[in-house]
Amino acid sequence: ELAEIYASADVFVFPSRTDTFGNVIIEALASGTPVAAYPVTGPIDIVGDGVGGAVSNDLGAAAMKALGVDRAEARQRAMRYSWKACAEMFLDVVEEALGITSRRADQDRLATGRPRLVLE
Repeated sequence: ELAEIYASADVFVFPSRTDTFGNVIIEALASGTPVAAYPVTGPIDIVGDGVGGAVSNDLGAAAMKALGVDRAEARQRAMRYSWKACAEMFLDVVEEALGITSRRADQDRLATGRPRLVLE
């Protein structure tokens, strides 16, 4: 039912300046609904490049711009935040902290004896 509500909207307006991420942004995008938000941490990280939505200090202007965003593009942007994609991002950060340059460089990892982190 919630997905139908998101999908029935022309634009999802996210009015927070303090929410650190905004899972509802991803939910709206997953339903193909473009997002309008303030250019703050969270929204700017997700749709700040204009793909899937628009950000502006004027939410009305952001909403009007988001109306021009292709719904398929909004849906595609949400796919960057699938469970698998989020786990991959997390592992990238862990590997960076451990000094491992890339999970895809299995041969290098085996040669150095560093821990292997693999998402399967």
